[in-house]
Amino acid sequence: MTERRGTAAAIALLLAALAAAGCGLGPGAGVGSVELTVTREFGREAVLRHSLEAKESDTVMRALETNADVETRFGGGFVHSIDGVAEGERGSDPYDWFFFVDGVESPIGAADVELKGDERVWWDYRDWSATNHVPAVVGSWPAPFADGVAGKSYPVVLECDGGGSACATAREALEREGARPASGSPQGAIRMLVGRWDRLREDPAAQLLEAGPGESGIYANFEAGVRPSSPSGREQTNAHLMALDEDGAPARRFGADAGLVAATSRYGGPPVWLVTGGTPTAVREAAAALDAAHLRDHYAVAIEGGKETPLPVVAR
Repeated sequence: MTERRGTAAAIALLLAALAAAGCGLGPGAGVGSVELTVTREFGREAVLRHSLEAKESDTVMRALETNADVETRFGGGFVHSIDGVAEGERGSDPYDWFFFVDGVESPIGAADVELKGDERVWWDYRDWSATNHVPAVVGSWPAPFADGVAGKSYPVVLECDGGGSACATAREALEREGARPASGSPQGAIRMLVGRWDRLREDPAAQLLEAGPGESGIYANFEAGVRPSSPSGREQTNAHLMALDEDGAPARRFGADAGLVAATSRYGGPPVWLVTGGTPTAVREAAAALDAAHLRDHYAVAIEGGKETPLPVVAR
């Protein structure tokens, strides 16, 4: 009995020493709250939403495993299934789990992403027929503007080109969340572009939209109408927003005054948000939707008459 007690005491002392040394066996110091969201089908089906207190050395994977039944692969670095829903094919479409931290797709595995506090972590199970790379989403608003990405702060730039009063609306939305748009064009900034699509499409990051979701991660495009302008040519008219389905195919054409709120990234740089549409009214619609009520758990949204339509739309 004495020997067993001595062994137990030695083990307890060893565990305490390891915890004090920071080996991850102890609770650790708190670093802040983290919002964990799990959904399916591009955010259309809610699975889990939980606010937790992250500790030193906690990772995205550890936060998920603490709150869901998780199976992993490749040495525990990547998620195979959550609550029994596993990667694979559904019908003829490939499905897998993807995750975003503060609205940005992580370039590394969940076990390697340490939590710093105040993150919004979003896991989603979706069809990746059109693309397995969605660099940024709008559904974690006010991230990434309010607290940066994964504990790293970035300057915020608001760029307006033909946005009119929508620019003031967008600025007010950012400032309500504590984001203060910087002046000038600082390097490595998170950018929000506000304006009509015929103006924004000149921006290199915005141009990715026209290359399809495989390049931009955005399940939408603009369809330009034309009208005769002279005997020798034709002139582009207001662009109409076209929603794509999960396969990246055109699925719904909106009216001329429908706006778009979406996000992308070029060459792995900080996210670029597009608040746009074919007309000034459309841009105002988009800017007025910069809040959690319209954007939460959506990859991108079309806005028409004040009502949001999550993108991609469901194939008919």
